[in-house]
Amino acid sequence: MSTLIIRNLDQETIRNLKARAKRHNLSLQVEARLILQDHANRPDEPPLAIAERWQGYFAGRTFSDSAELVRENRGAVASA
Repeated sequence: MSTLIIRNLDQETIRNLKARAKRHNLSLQVEARLILQDHANRPDEPPLAIAERWQGYFAGRTFSDSAELVRENRGAVASA
């Protein structure tokens, strides 16, 4: 197994990694290793292919306009 040292990570990234590791009950090192392994082992997929795949998921479906639901919700919150 090889060792990798990553220098100059900003503090926000470190903070986010530590929080993520804590949520998963893992050490920072294990969390970082799992993230790197997951992303490095994924096949590269062009953004257009991803968009086309998502369009395929929703092809032929119709969706209601949620604006009315938002208006109702805002009315309920405003009157509360």
